[in-house]
Amino acid sequence: MQSRRAVIVVDMQNGVFTTPRSDREGCTARINALTQAADVVIFIQHTAEDELREGSDDFALLPELNLPTDAFYVTKTACDAFYRTSLEALLREQNIRDFVLCGCATDYCVDATFKNGVSRGYRITVAEDAHTTANRAAAPADVLIRHYNDVWRSFIAPANPPQVLPVSQILAAWQAN
Repeated sequence: MQSRRAVIVVDMQNGVFTTPRSDREGCTARINALTQAADVVIFIQHTAEDELREGSDDFALLPELNLPTDAFYVTKTACDAFYRTSLEALLREQNIRDFVLCGCATDYCVDATFKNGVSRGYRITVAEDAHTTANRAAAPADVLIRHYNDVWRSFIAPANPPQVLPVSQILAAWQAN
């Protein structure tokens, strides 16, 4: 049986993007391509008491995102989308063991979710050109994105090696199956 094509989109929210993020337009377009081709789409949204309050405009997903009518939504309060959330129960309920990961912020929430997901045994493919972050004091966003793609590509998980692929290659593989 072919596995379902699942995409998890992390923190692509209005309030997160009040800080400029690298290649917003291109990243969002590639995320839309993934969500349009996926069987299951899960949007992760960060919330906090002082900012990104549920129901607020800051909490809302970016208006340019494609939001499939059957998408799922998970709210989190930490960088890791698995930490004290319903994500793992949802993945179990939907019988999802493999998924594509994309979104914001590369060096925080995407990275934490990636590492925890791999450790839990999920087969993760990071969409290398569909995650973004802001410039940081230590490095500009484009350097951080390339750095994390390299880290994830080399991540040692002997029984569960992750993949890091461009969206075009992910979509081609989905179309071939």
